[in-house]
Amino acid sequence: MSDTIHTLSTTGMTPKRQIQSWIDGLTSLCGYFDVDPLEASSLEGRIDYTTVSRLKLCQIEVSQHRIAHTLARAKANEHPYIKIHFQTYGVSYFEQEGRHIELNPGDIIAYDVSCPHSIISPAFTRHDVVIVPKALLRDRGFPSQRMPACKLTSKTGTGRIAHDFVHATFDEAAKLSANSAVGVADSLIDLLLLPLREADTMFDRAGPEAMYVRAQFFIREHLRDPDLCIDQISAELGCSKRYLHMLFSERGTTVSDYIWQARLQNCRQELEAHAGKTITDVAFSWGFSSSSHFSRVFRKYFGVVPSSIHKAQQGAASSGEH
Repeated sequence: MSDTIHTLSTTGMTPKRQIQSWIDGLTSLCGYFDVDPLEASSLEGRIDYTTVSRLKLCQIEVSQHRIAHTLARAKANEHPYIKIHFQTYGVSYFEQEGRHIELNPGDIIAYDVSCPHSIISPAFTRHDVVIVPKALLRDRGFPSQRMPACKLTSKTGTGRIAHDFVHATFDEAAKLSANSAVGVADSLIDLLLLPLREADTMFDRAGPEAMYVRAQFFIREHLRDPDLCIDQISAELGCSKRYLHMLFSERGTTVSDYIWQARLQNCRQELEAHAGKTITDVAFSWGFSSSSHFSRVFRKYFGVVPSSIHKAQQGAASSGEH
């Protein structure tokens, strides 16, 4: 028989125990993550999960929170998974390598768990997750090393078929024999790869998607430059500022918002990783020219002040010295 359905719930726990229980649950599934309830008084969450052959299938619902796999915790050979995340309720914000992706119900995001990233859910969310070992993708000739995050849809086409199959597999997992589980898992991986292969096929290196990726890459490479602006980007890429505005607005953001959000993400990762640096040093090293402005936008974006991150990291460093 295949694995049974397991459940983790934080209901009835103390707030401190809720956070630790959520960390433990995530660790058992795909690796260590930091968990932040975003100044809420509790973290109410539930994970139902099972395994089908080498795949892990999860149904997750949780109150407002942020999870992060930080640069400080990124080590070789850890988190060797690709995660397929189906957003089913609420809105979440995914961050990885300077990319900021909004997830609404019906959206899918496939991403490399080993690369530092975070997911912010400012209110209650539900999502289905399939955790796929990278080795299974390599066996199918799919490039899994440093796979860039890919946003898809489960509302139509192959994405919808894949999500429906995920639901059916989860519901029937406990009834599968070991041999059947292997066959179902193979079929599920092939279905999950269909929308990813389609996205790769449709990628036009001369079209707007390629230009958007080039703009993202240039921004990430020049985030520390305080003078980084749309004039510099458009001159480098050989396109008009109006065209750049259109590329980013079609994805629900602006060039300037993308830049400061990417800077904030890097600042938070550095504050979490380096207790010896001052907040001002970190802010200025990532292109901010005012520490007060940095603190305001940091709190607006993350829901906490940078000093709270800094003090927590200093405290952890002090504890480790004893």
